Amino acid sequence: MNEYLCPSPAGYVVHVGMFVVFALVTGWFTARRRRIESDLRRALDRLQEEIAVRTRQASLLDLTHDSIFVRDMDDVITYWNRGAQELMGWTAAQAVGSRAGELLQTVYPRPVEEIRAELLRTGRWDGELTKTRADGRQVVVTSRWSLQRDADGRPLAILDTNNDITERKRREDDIRRLNSQLERRSAELEASNKELEAFAYSVSHDLRAPLRHVAAYTELLQKTASSALDERSQRYVANLLEAAKKMGMLIDDLLAFSRIGRVERRMTLVSLAELAREVVREAQRDTQGREVSWKIAQTLPSVHADRSMLRLALFNLVSNAVKFTRTRARAEIEIGCNAGAEDVVVFVRDNGVGFDMQYAHKLFGVFQRLHLAEEFEGTGIGLATVQRTIARHGGRVWAEGVVDGGATFFFSLPKRERAS
Repeated sequence: MNEYLCPSPAGYVVHVGMFVVFALVTGWFTARRRRIESDLRRALDRLQEEIAVRTRQASLLDLTHDSIFVRDMDDVITYWNRGAQELMGWTAAQAVGSRAGELLQTVYPRPVEEIRAELLRTGRWDGELTKTRADGRQVVVTSRWSLQRDADGRPLAILDTNNDITERKRREDDIRRLNSQLERRSAELEASNKELEAFAYSVSHDLRAPLRHVAAYTELLQKTASSALDERSQRYVANLLEAAKKMGMLIDDLLAFSRIGRVERRMTLVSLAELAREVVREAQRDTQGREVSWKIAQTLPSVHADRSMLRLALFNLVSNAVKFTRTRARAEIEIGCNAGAEDVVVFVRDNGVGFDMQYAHKLFGVFQRLHLAEEFEGTGIGLATVQRTIARHGGRVWAEGVVDGGATFFFSLPKRERAS
């Protein structure tokens, strides 16, 4: 029994050694555990910090009204912001975990496999998609996809941003429909105008022959039978000749008016200064015995136009000025221009009887007159001819006037040639 109570020196050494080994192992495990605990605490801190950052980012994404959601590479939604809920109608709890294509019933502009291949190749894709809301209503969105990859370049998730353009697409469709209707009506109007021009040309041309006969026989009657006619009958014959003359002028104006829409333009560089002097020389034949002050601007430029058409338009305006200044003791007629960035604006100003601006919209209509025929002769076609001529050159016409205070007629011509 004593040998158990008093171990030998060798046994003592073994026990001490075992104790030392146990202490070392225990110390190593303790240090290892402390390091692991420290690493876990640091990892937990980083995780909490990352969670806080992601939470703040998610909160920021919820502030935007844009629809933003994230889906994994299997198309399963993993994040759904408030904008997505507002647009599509599903809450985040309802959407997360669902397959996006199935939930939203997405209609793609081309096969989805091609779109995903482009996304994997470039990392981005954008286009217009049609999606279905929770209430069954379809919306059109501009969708932008961005691909997220891990550190090794493997695709992880897709960020999907959508903006609702349903209303814009509806307006675009309305505009396209209205443009289509406008084009159709324009074509119908153009066809109707051509038919009307052809009718006016045909009628005017066919009226010429019988009218010449009426005028010729009336003249013959006036020469050969005037001595046998009483004063009243002679007045009847004179009125008949005057009416035939006016009818001839009307027919000529109608033919000229219809010809403007039918004839092909011959565009050349036309000197407005030279054209104005030529028109004034011709108009002066009707001003014999009158005092007329003519003023032609020195700065009239050259324009691309059909010379004969433009000459007729300018002559009609100058003739109007000559006619409506007849009641003035001294007529003043000016031809000038204002050159803008895109257009040249030519004007003919006079100090004649003028007109009331509330009727200005009637000036350029066919057969529209603002003065009685007994006061001022005319067919009511001259200004309509001016309007059509300038329109064929891509310009426009307008007028300003004051009753008994003169009038100014304007027309614009583009500096560069435009299609008729």
